[in-house]
Amino acid sequence: MTTTGAPGRSGAPETPAPPPESAYGFPRALWRGLGRIPVPPPLTPRTWRSPLRGPWLTSVFGVVLLVGLPSVILTGLLSYIAYGPQFGQAIPADVGYLRLPLFDWPTSPSWLYRLTQGLHVGLGFVLVPVVLAKLWSVVPKLFAWPPVRSIAQLLERISLLALVGGILFELVTGIMNVQYDYSFGFDFYTAHYWGAWVFIGGFVAHVAIKLPTMVRSLRTGGPGRWLHDTVEDTVPEPPDDEPGHSLVATSPSPPTMSRRTLIGTVAGGSALVGVLTIGTTVDALRPLALLSPRGRSYGTGPNDFQVNRTAFAAGIGPGVGDGYALVLRGGAGGEVRLDRAALAGMPQHTATLPIACVEGWSQMRTWSGVRLRDLAALAGVPAPVNAFVQSLERAGPFARTTLQANQVLDPDSLLALRVGDTDGGPMADLSLDHGFPARVIVPALPGVHNTKWVGAIDFRSA
Repeated sequence: MTTTGAPGRSGAPETPAPPPESAYGFPRALWRGLGRIPVPPPLTPRTWRSPLRGPWLTSVFGVVLLVGLPSVILTGLLSYIAYGPQFGQAIPADVGYLRLPLFDWPTSPSWLYRLTQGLHVGLGFVLVPVVLAKLWSVVPKLFAWPPVRSIAQLLERISLLALVGGILFELVTGIMNVQYDYSFGFDFYTAHYWGAWVFIGGFVAHVAIKLPTMVRSLRTGGPGRWLHDTVEDTVPEPPDDEPGHSLVATSPSPPTMSRRTLIGTVAGGSALVGVLTIGTTVDALRPLALLSPRGRSYGTGPNDFQVNRTAFAAGIGPGVGDGYALVLRGGAGGEVRLDRAALAGMPQHTATLPIACVEGWSQMRTWSGVRLRDLAALAGVPAPVNAFVQSLERAGPFARTTLQANQVLDPDSLLALRVGDTDGGPMADLSLDHGFPARVIVPALPGVHNTKWVGAIDFRSA
């Protein structure tokens, strides 16, 4: 490499020696002209001096993400379908050509949404250290100069921009959403959905372009070649075949750790994040949920489980039960009104079901109340095509929801009046924050659609 001044001495920018003519594609004059422009760090290859970087190390992190990220993508898209976009209640409602294939979200197994959304959020957290390590391993490419050397490489860089920008946007906004921090100033659900498709496009394109390189690097390096090295044995990988865009340091510093230590550190970071997150999904491990944004205690007795929207925030006062009457509509006979005593006097059904939220937390509880299908029959619509549930809450995006026919007719779908722990202990009336006088509980339904403070249900026939 030739320079017009060594960085850190004269302060003059460094001009890399131009690569051979064969390194450029059409139009060669443009790319070669860019390559002759003197550039300062971090655009010079000599800036990046770690002897650990190379195609093999990047490929190791890439394999982990290649396995983990599709699971995060799939479970995220399933969450959108679970929200019932066919009723216009998923956000965003209008997605144009990016409309997903819709189907009736199942109620069995009852833990389906708990699993899919727990994986989406939990695995997303666990992969954060891997994503950061992968970005660190490829940072020389992000600052390579000239930035492109051919039309094909230009397309690759665009896909890389979508991949890196998309994954950072999804991770940052997703973590902020889990922590109930909306200081970014825009609607999370809408931005997260569109950002996901930008990321998916970049991810698919990048895998298609780089998969052969990754396979070749893993075969060439092999785990035995690099993972068994001590710090003293650690040397840079052989240069890769991308002139000017190599990951291998041109002027490596002495190693301060081995590749084995680096990979172990990243794995340990992911394991630690997993341990601190899993308590939001696994009841027995709740004491470990140190990352829970609202603490680990939410009430007393059976009502000690997560509260996303309090009664105070919803404008529901402590006197909500005074004069309460549930309104049922749908049949030819007009409205049916039931006070809480009348609801308690109907045949009660008990079911042990999880309640799971889009933020990833979930809790298993035993619920007792009136089957929704019994209320539908009482309203004169024994076989509804759907049911429109309205809360006493007057505002808010989840003050109302539409349930599918299978969700109304499932034998464990309830208008719950009481809640208990899963150990068979005594049950208690729902607390005000958990939906007193009555709330909906449906197997496998996203938590926000298990409407609290239910005031009316409209059972709709074909």
